Amino acid sequence: MPGHCILCHGFESGPDATKVTALADVAQQLGWTHERPDFSDLDAKREVSELGDVPARVQRLLAIAREAAARGPLVLAGSSLGAWIAGKVSMRVPVKALFLMAPPITLDPGHPLEAARVPTSIVHGWDDELIPHAEVVAWARERRARLLLVDDSHRLSSHVEASAAAFGQLLESL
Repeated sequence: MPGHCILCHGFESGPDATKVTALADVAQQLGWTHERPDFSDLDAKREVSELGDVPARVQRLLAIAREAAARGPLVLAGSSLGAWIAGKVSMRVPVKALFLMAPPITLDPGHPLEAARVPTSIVHGWDDELIPHAEVVAWARERRARLLLVDDSHRLSSHVEASAAAFGQLLESL
């Protein structure tokens, strides 16, 4: 068995979201086990912040990732806020690679995207209305990450198949 993937949905989305479902299908086809944690209960906690309970999201993923990493190779993937927490957790759990879709380079001024120095693949929209592509390009360049810029917005809804293909390429490279 190649390893395990944890696929993190974006803010106000869910584990059955189109993009993480497409990634799960690719992982399964390539022999990787996978899981899709549900963070929707934490996203609803608007009394904590406008993005819900982000620290609790990190803690939930950290607990799941620690258990998975103890069993073998681990890849973290995420979309938007899911990408941000995947990066954050990769600093505390050994991972083989990261796959980030529409990653918020700066969640807010005090919380830049941090991630382990592992093989990283990124998919981002040229017309992302929330995260300027120039920030993502600069972040990816500094890490020499694989970067696919597509003609799309933040949701990457027109590039689900391209995102899944990029994820498959990352997994096959490991």
